[in-house]
Amino acid sequence: MNWLKSIFRVWRRECHLVFTDIGVLLFFIGLPLGYPIIYTLIYNPEVVKDITTVVVDNSRTAESRELVRTLDATQGIKVIGYASDMSEAKQAMHEKKCYGVIEIPHDYAKKIGRGEQTTMSFYSDMSLLIRYRQYLFSLTDVRMAETTKITAERISNQAGILTTVVSGLPVDSEAFFLGDPSQGFASFIMPGIVVLILQQSMILGITMIAGTAADRRRRNRGRDPYPYEGGPVATVLGKTLCYMMVYLPISYYMLEFIPHMFSLPHVGAFHDYMPMIFVMLLATAFLGQTLQVFVRERESSLLVIVFTSVVFLFLSGLTWPRYAFNKFWLLVSDLVPATFGVESFIRMNGNGATLSDLSQYYWGLWGLTALYFVTAVTLRYFTAKAIAPKEVPSAPSN
Repeated sequence: MNWLKSIFRVWRRECHLVFTDIGVLLFFIGLPLGYPIIYTLIYNPEVVKDITTVVVDNSRTAESRELVRTLDATQGIKVIGYASDMSEAKQAMHEKKCYGVIEIPHDYAKKIGRGEQTTMSFYSDMSLLIRYRQYLFSLTDVRMAETTKITAERISNQAGILTTVVSGLPVDSEAFFLGDPSQGFASFIMPGIVVLILQQSMILGITMIAGTAADRRRRNRGRDPYPYEGGPVATVLGKTLCYMMVYLPISYYMLEFIPHMFSLPHVGAFHDYMPMIFVMLLATAFLGQTLQVFVRERESSLLVIVFTSVVFLFLSGLTWPRYAFNKFWLLVSDLVPATFGVESFIRMNGNGATLSDLSQYYWGLWGLTALYFVTAVTLRYFTAKAIAPKEVPSAPSN
C-alpha cells in the first residue's frame, strides 16, 4: 500500500507540474491539437493541378497541335503558350513562368504517318518531386491514349474491305492505389506524421519538465522544492501514468478525428489500432524519462527535439523504405518507438491490417517498452543519488 501511495503522490506531483507549466501544456496539448490541422491544410489540395508548361512545336502540323490540345486537357498540365525554340523555353523556365517544357520533333507527323516510332522530349523543373510525379502521370495517360488511337487507325487502314473495330490496346492496365486512392500528398504523409507528432511532443514535454527541475535545483542550492516522494520504480511509473492520462485522449483526436475531418484514408477502427498506439506511447514515456539525464536546462529540450525530429522522420520509413536501409540504420530505427508505430498505423489505417498481421511490430514495441523502462529506472536511481542533498555535519557539543 505504501508503494501504491508513492505512485499516487508522484502522479499528483507530475500532474501539478504539467498543468501549471505553460510551456509543457503547449507541447503536451497545443502542439498535438494544432499541428495536424496546420499540416493537413498546407497539403490541401492534395494533388498538384494545372502545372504551367511551355511547348516547343518543331512540327507545326495538325497532328502536333492536336497533341498539345490533348496535353492541355489533362488535370496536371496547363499549356500557357508556345516557344520558338529551346532557348526561349529555357528562359521561361528560369524565370519561373513554367515548370516544364515539351518539345515536339520536326518529323512528328511524318513518322506517325509512315507507321514509325517518334520521340517527344520533356524537360521538368525537379525542385518539387510531387510536381514531377503529376507530370509523369499526365504524360503517361496521354501517351497511352495516343497509342490506342494510332493503333486503331493503322489497323483500320490496313484492313481493306474488312471492318475492324479496335476499342483499346491488346492488353490494358488499370491501377488501384491501396491505402491512398486519391494519390494525394496529405493522404500519403499525414497518417505517419501524426504518430510521429505523438512521440516528439511527449518527449519534448518530458525533457522540458526535467530541464525546469534542474533550473529549480540551481536556484535552491541543489534542492528541489517539489521532490518526488517515491523510489525509482514508483517515480517512473507515477510519471508515466500522468503522461498516459494526457495522451490517450490526444491520440483519439489525432488518429480518429483528424482523418474524418479532412477525409483522409481511414479503414481501421480506433479499437483495432489503439493497442499498438498504447504500447508505443508507453515506450515513448519511458524513452523520454531516459533522455532526461541529457537535459540540464529548460531550453535544452528544444535542441534535443529539433535535432532528432528530422532523423526520426527519415528512420520511420516515410521518406525512404526501411528495407533499403543498411544494417546500422535499420538497427537504429528499430530503437525508435515511432518507427513501429508509424508502419503499424499506416497499414491498419490504410490497408485494413489487423493486430495479428503486425504481431512483429506489436511485440517489438513491448520489447522497447521493457528496454526503456529498465534504462529509465536505472538512470533515475543514479540521478536521485547524485542530486540527493548532502547532510551537513553538526558542530561538536561542549
